Amino acid sequence: MSLERIVVFLLAENCLLREALVRVLRNKEDIIIADAIPFSTSALEKVSVANPDVVLLDSPSIALSGPRLVSRMRHSRANPKSIMVGMEEDEATFLQAVGEGVVGYVLKDASATEIVRVIRAVAAGEAICPSQFSLSLFRCAARDVCFTFKPPQKTKFGLSRREQQLVGLIRLGLSNKEIGNRLNLSEQTVKNHIHRILRKVGASDRLEIVEQCQSESPALGLVI
Repeated sequence: MSLERIVVFLLAENCLLREALVRVLRNKEDIIIADAIPFSTSALEKVSVANPDVVLLDSPSIALSGPRLVSRMRHSRANPKSIMVGMEEDEATFLQAVGEGVVGYVLKDASATEIVRVIRAVAAGEAICPSQFSLSLFRCAARDVCFTFKPPQKTKFGLSRREQQLVGLIRLGLSNKEIGNRLNLSEQTVKNHIHRILRKVGASDRLEIVEQCQSESPALGLVI
């Protein structure tokens, strides 16, 4: 039986960290390194071409702000899972990372073994964070999330009920295939819906759909 391998892309400013991760991951039979580069204006394109399962990033100021690479990767065709590595123990940065779509968060004192474990867990569909930040997530959810699912309301873009569903799932960073599986639709049908949404909201990509619909009714996207 062939070993299913995890394709990892390293996008790290810290040269020592980047080289150390390459040495560690290169020795793992179930991991393939697609590339290991510092941030650049062409980083998003290179990630899309490599089509990795997981991207490791080490710079919140670049990955989460400015070009917002994590958010743009999450809404790209590749849609890799993002892990922040070598992080300070800072709650605000952690919550920002989660909001942008990071599903793995590793502190700077983590061992190589721990980083490998997080990569494998995230690739398998889990979300991993330091235990001390778990309470932050619960507090954030209790403060900001409405658990009462309301009926869909008319939106300023005139989105149908189905299109509202898709916006909510796009906001979660799901791929067309994952959306199709969730709603029992073919991947082509999902593509057709997204093209209509792009036209209605005047957006050029999936991230812009989310940004344009951000101020809509809280019910938008919660109709599951």
